[in-house]
Amino acid sequence: MPMQPVTSRVRSLPAYLGAWLLAGAVLAAALVRFEQASWLPALWFSLPVGLMFGFIAASAYYVCRSLPLHQRQALRTAAVFGSASLLSGLLWTLLCHAWNQAAESVLVLAGFDSDGGQRMVISPELTTLLVLLGSALYLISLLIHDVLMALDKLRFAQTREAESRVQARDAELQVLRTQIDPHFLFNSLNSISALTSVDAAAARSMTLELAEFFRKTLALSARERIPLAEEIALCGHFLAIEKVRFGASLSIDMQVSESAQAALIPPMLLQPCIENAVKHGVRHLEGGGTISLRATTREHWLHVCIENPLDPDAPVGVGTGTGLRNIERRLATLYGDRARVNWTRSADRFSVDIALPLDAESLA
Repeated sequence: MPMQPVTSRVRSLPAYLGAWLLAGAVLAAALVRFEQASWLPALWFSLPVGLMFGFIAASAYYVCRSLPLHQRQALRTAAVFGSASLLSGLLWTLLCHAWNQAAESVLVLAGFDSDGGQRMVISPELTTLLVLLGSALYLISLLIHDVLMALDKLRFAQTREAESRVQARDAELQVLRTQIDPHFLFNSLNSISALTSVDAAAARSMTLELAEFFRKTLALSARERIPLAEEIALCGHFLAIEKVRFGASLSIDMQVSESAQAALIPPMLLQPCIENAVKHGVRHLEGGGTISLRATTREHWLHVCIENPLDPDAPVGVGTGTGLRNIERRLATLYGDRARVNWTRSADRFSVDIALPLDAESLA
């Protein structure tokens, strides 16, 4: 059975008991004000019974738990709350009478002289008042526990929702990653297969570069963010693989500012863009071409632009755009609407522009 959230917590228990001692002091002041007792008997009576009622009021938690909010009916709830409040008021009044009878004896046992001045005279009118006061306080306690339990349930639901969103995001990223990695692997294996019958040494060199590329890919893919410099180094291994096939006809021009190198990005973000630039651009040009990569930071944003030449006579729409769509979905999942990916095509050029917000670590 779940424990009472207030009285079971060591840190909150003193404050809880202190509040009921204060309530007892208020009751003592009321007794003095209405000439029911002098200060000493009033305090000696009210402070202990205030603490007693604090423990009685704590049971309101279990009454509220017995009636889950989503299963409540108005009449049943009113009957249960009303009965619990009345019974608690009666129980507290009985404890008040019992303590009033025992108060003087406790002082004598403790070694204090007593002439009967420490015991109050509880009239029928005061008894009725105590029953009503105890019932009202217990009803208030029920309502307060109801609100606290509703807030706890709301916080729990929000926590579960946040955890679900994180799990969904991780699952989506994993799906996207399983789409990206095989895409490059299949292309590389096809290239090796084509080279084996033409240039066995080049095929062997490409195989070794491919092994090194995937070794580093496995190390980087386990991290959520990596510095741009590491991603560019990974792209360098990819280009080394492709240069085995294309030789001098493939070149790259990289211009990366020092601040951009430290910017954190998701791993395997730029490699698919470079791959597309080779596959759909340079590969179709008779004389080859240069792929350009520029990265700068401006006003807490990282801007990356990748451009490649196109064959003007190539039909528009070559390729399915899977790699770029995956990048767009990855960034939307990680950054929401704070990241942008745009690609444009002219007669002889294709460019991809990526804008990401700089992480706090990148700004440090």
